[in-house]
Amino acid sequence: MKRIVLSGAAVLALAGATFAGFTSASAQSAEGDAARGKTVYARCAACHDLNTGATRLGPSLKGVMGRTSGTSPSFNYSQALKDKAVVWNSASLDQFLAAPAKYAPGNRMAFPPMANATDRADLIAFLEQSAR
Repeated sequence: MKRIVLSGAAVLALAGATFAGFTSASAQSAEGDAARGKTVYARCAACHDLNTGATRLGPSLKGVMGRTSGTSPSFNYSQALKDKAVVWNSASLDQFLAAPAKYAPGNRMAFPPMANATDRADLIAFLEQSAR
């Protein structure tokens, strides 16, 4: 077996390169891929309109980013979402999508939790671009 001895500077350079790769990958996944998010949104489209403001089984997602939960005037929300009064942003949507029943106990969204963090990040990136 051959031993490789690295100088202190080489170890630091290697660690720095590894950390830089890790942080850029983390930032990329935290931001999400909006193009892929469009595909993820297909799971939501049966119940949620994206751009017209139309009410379906669920409220329209038009303007959802920055809106307070339970406040879209054309939808009859559960008391749980009215009482939650959270402003929807990437962090709050991520928590809600990961476990809707836990995040707002008593809400009526029938969709199961979205366990995949990448799917959630991609969906949120898509909503940030498209649900205006």
